Amino acid sequence: MKSETIISESLYISDKNLSTKEQILKKSIFSSSTKSQQKSAEKTSSTLGFIVLSGTFLLMLGGAFVVYYLQSDFDQFQLDRINSSWGFPFLILAAALFFFQTGSFLYNLYLYFNYKPIESVSDDLLPTCTVIVPAYNEGKLVWETLLSLADSDFPEQKLQILAIDDGSKDDTWYWMQQAKIKLGDRLSIYQQPENKGKRHALHRGFELGTGEIFVTVDSDSIVKKDTLRNLVSPFVVDEKCGAVAGNVHVLNNKKALLPKMLNVSFVMSFEFMRSAESMLGSVLCTPGAAAAYRRDAVFECLPEWINQTFMGQPSDIGEDRAMTNMILKQGLHVLFQRNAYVLTNVPEEYKGLYKMFIRWGRSNVRENIMMAQYVFKDFRNESKFGARLLFVNQSLKIIMAYPFLLFMLFFIAVHPVLFFSSTLLSILIVSTFSVLFYAKRYSFADAFWAYSYSIFYTFSLFWITPYAIATANKKGWLTRGLS
Repeated sequence: MKSETIISESLYISDKNLSTKEQILKKSIFSSSTKSQQKSAEKTSSTLGFIVLSGTFLLMLGGAFVVYYLQSDFDQFQLDRINSSWGFPFLILAAALFFFQTGSFLYNLYLYFNYKPIESVSDDLLPTCTVIVPAYNEGKLVWETLLSLADSDFPEQKLQILAIDDGSKDDTWYWMQQAKIKLGDRLSIYQQPENKGKRHALHRGFELGTGEIFVTVDSDSIVKKDTLRNLVSPFVVDEKCGAVAGNVHVLNNKKALLPKMLNVSFVMSFEFMRSAESMLGSVLCTPGAAAAYRRDAVFECLPEWINQTFMGQPSDIGEDRAMTNMILKQGLHVLFQRNAYVLTNVPEEYKGLYKMFIRWGRSNVRENIMMAQYVFKDFRNESKFGARLLFVNQSLKIIMAYPFLLFMLFFIAVHPVLFFSSTLLSILIVSTFSVLFYAKRYSFADAFWAYSYSIFYTFSLFWITPYAIATANKKGWLTRGLS
């Protein structure tokens, strides 16, 4: 299909030409919640949040008390396990993994304290940039995304914004048209003839883009004013930089409990882990919410990326992790910019959340297999230790998923009280670092959601990794259907 930018004049529709029913629908689209409704929702969320946090602390303290009270039972269980035929080897393996993970954590802590984001370069030095926004069934959010991009502190003559509707079945195309009317020549919009997936929408953007740097932004994400210039500055400073990951926070973290928990988790994942990975020049995944790629690096792997398959099936998920992997394979650096903030929507209900995690889990399995094919080869001139360490760490989590699942089920069957109490105590100990980290960086009060998230994940999402491994060959985005 021939690509043509939609001009503003062809989009304008007068209210006089709309039927009464259509006018009512249009008003409903533009209308927002009343202040009373918002206050009521905030009050309900606040009350429920207090109950959840209170329950979290009661559970953890209760677990700690039970561990103390049943200490003799724990000692006997450990003794029985060591004396069993399988117990001692398992204990040795668990101890080895514990020391490896502890060592990795301390190393990451060292890297984090030495990390500094690259400062923004001047307007004269900024490269030309093409921002690509793929969208499917996103509704009005795409309008907000495009306006936030247009409002960026980035030279207009160096910025090209492309929005691509991937055959949406809702009013996404309408909101792209409205953004085009408002932004004029600053925005080009395109419509795929049918839904082919995010990877194909991005591919079209890569082919249309003229910038030296490609930036991809999800259509449910909002960037801050200085995000774009901070995101692309590393390409000027480091000529070996092939890709840059943005700093993702949760946009809807005031609306529901899950986003509140995920916001703390995201900060830990991005600002701690990716800071450490960036020091090694080996960030493993540039997020779809906001990432930047050097044009030459993209076109070097574009045919392989768009035609990527897994077990004979075309890959329709994990396009961000795949692109990152292929750029790392070229021997280029992949960095993280803590000062390049992007706010993105996350699922507010359990069903949407586990589907998102399944998609991420499947992608993780696939890309670790791909990474294994080059990470122990001479894929870059400088040190390869960091990339290899990160690969081993990721691979161990996948390899040990089933053994630990079986041990957990055995522990629950034999000593359910000991299992739940020791798990709750472990969460209290391990998650305290996340709490302190978030409290130091942002808010002390919100930091406690790290405890709630750990309990929630441990007891309701523990099955994700084993399931993702078993179904790694399955296709499907899972979370982009109409509600």
